[in-house]
Amino acid sequence: MSAPLLRLNQIDKSFDGVRALKGVSLELMPGEVHALVGENGAGKSTLVKVMTGAESPDAGRIEIAGHPVTHLTPIRARQLGVACIYQHPALFPDLTVAENIRLRLERPAAYHRVDWSRARTLANDLLKRIGADIPIDAPVRDLSMPHQQLVEIACALGTGARIVIMDEPTASLTQREQRLLFEVVRDLRQQGVGVIYVSHRLDEIFALANRVTILRDGENVRTCAVGELTEPSLIRLMVGRELSPTREQALPTYPSFPRKFSAASDVATPSPRASIGQSEIDSGRVVSSNVALSLRNLSCYVSGVRNVNLDLNSGEILGLAGLVGAGRTELARVLFGLTPADTGEIRMNGQRIVLDSPQIAVAHGIAYVPEDRSRHGAILELPVEQNITMAIHPRIFPGGWLRLGVERALAAQHIRTLDIRPPASGIRAAALSGGNQQKVSVARWLATKPSILILDEPTQGVDVGAKSELHALIRNLAKQGLAVLLISSDLPELLALSDRIGVMRAGRLVSLLPAKTDPHKVMSAAFGQDSAG
Repeated sequence: MSAPLLRLNQIDKSFDGVRALKGVSLELMPGEVHALVGENGAGKSTLVKVMTGAESPDAGRIEIAGHPVTHLTPIRARQLGVACIYQHPALFPDLTVAENIRLRLERPAAYHRVDWSRARTLANDLLKRIGADIPIDAPVRDLSMPHQQLVEIACALGTGARIVIMDEPTASLTQREQRLLFEVVRDLRQQGVGVIYVSHRLDEIFALANRVTILRDGENVRTCAVGELTEPSLIRLMVGRELSPTREQALPTYPSFPRKFSAASDVATPSPRASIGQSEIDSGRVVSSNVALSLRNLSCYVSGVRNVNLDLNSGEILGLAGLVGAGRTELARVLFGLTPADTGEIRMNGQRIVLDSPQIAVAHGIAYVPEDRSRHGAILELPVEQNITMAIHPRIFPGGWLRLGVERALAAQHIRTLDIRPPASGIRAAALSGGNQQKVSVARWLATKPSILILDEPTQGVDVGAKSELHALIRNLAKQGLAVLLISSDLPELLALSDRIGVMRAGRLVSLLPAKTDPHKVMSAAFGQDSAG
């Protein structure tokens, strides 16, 4: 029998007195896809950092290719054949795709002349290997997040690594790109490469993995063949309890929201004159005297948003569906003043407003939780409590007086409400798992007591337990009267949570559908097909 490519034995790791890993052990064999699963805060991210040398364990033993390794660093890990593909790409945004790949794969040397022809050929070959149609001369900042993810995958493949760690690699990929990635993973397995596959998408675990290690609260729960588990049994092992994806939770009340939207009383029957000029949208039109946000012919040339007409009601969850690049995030950025509209009209509670900066948007009661939490959500180097109170400093520090006790108490309230783990307000946000960082981002904007909350992929990369909690929170906020604009690529999530679903394509709102609509109708509108068919 072959020796393990990687062996972790009784790994311990603590941050600020909080034990993130407690005697965790794991083995990766050649040609194996070994899944690593667990709730947010279970220790997965910390274990990945230990395997890549980003964090040193407090205790335990690491072996690579049968040899003990001490003082592992990221550079040493790469030299030993360990490559990691993270959920959020770590690329240089102002360099081209080819330049990024070259920097990742070539060792710098003094007086070294760059062979750009070779670098371009290498970039092309690696991208073709994973079926990615990406221009190698394009600056990375101009690429969508899915395309940046594919560039990361190409870089990892180019190193010839024997141990590949994939941390939520499909979180921002389309279905076609996911299929390409699965083919790459299977190809690596046939070549004898070992893959550590971290994912919250359980269907991927059962489709790709040979074995699975389950973590809970920083400890091994079980390691076994995937065939020994079912999806319900895997969830039970992850969360330590039975879990229904639609269960409601008793959550604290957030005051000062208007009355609740009633889908039953406020959704009109189809009318011959649609409020936004399209009969297919009219079937989901809302006739309500409690419109929190009204958009008329809203356009932004820079972001590609075109003639959007939409009403969002207090107490309503309005879902936005669409393919990658359809304009959903771009519309959110317009509404938050990041890329102000060029033409059209925005009204809040009947009053016309101009949203030309985030400060103005916040002053009007608009909150925006962005998709990319690592860049635009939590500030990782700051403590959790400072992240949560960042948007309300004038309120809790009047006249510039620091009231740290007030800040700490307010942060503690939100930590309890959203079950942020570990429940310590003073630790850096960087020490939290991705899902708990997302909760910190949500808490920051809930602290402003908004009337309109824009959520862009709020459960992306979040485990089943945390997803259930976030769903319950969103429902609870809407019940109390908050107007929620929910952007999600998870169609079942949109169908389960939304009172109505808007579909965007090429920067335009092309369909507005009632709750409980046929998912095929949503996708038909997204692809530009006849929704009636």
